[in-house]
Amino acid sequence: MARGGFPGFGGGNINNLMKQAQKMQKEMEKLQAELEERTVEASAGGGAVTVVVSGKKELKEISIKPEVVDPDDVEMLQDLVLAAVNEALRKADEMVSSEMAKLTGGFGGMGLF
Repeated sequence: MARGGFPGFGGGNINNLMKQAQKMQKEMEKLQAELEERTVEASAGGGAVTVVVSGKKELKEISIKPEVVDPDDVEMLQDLVLAAVNEALRKADEMVSSEMAKLTGGFGGMGLF
């Protein structure tokens, strides 16, 4: 084995690679903290139910227009809330994936980060 590292790698190259990996890790941690503060919004029923979800996938807010509250049709309201929450969670996943892909250049999908 070559001195200072792996066969075929100079010691300096592996040190640069390690520094780049550490820098990327710090950038990822910063981005994750920022994404936890960001929110996405989704609605169902033409805006009858609107929800806000954080990048951490925490439900932050639910707004329900009074005209969709019908005691004789609770199931419809439940369906609208469920649809809006699921759409907001999907948007939060997309936001996180998109921002991470920008940072990692696609390496995240290979299980490297």
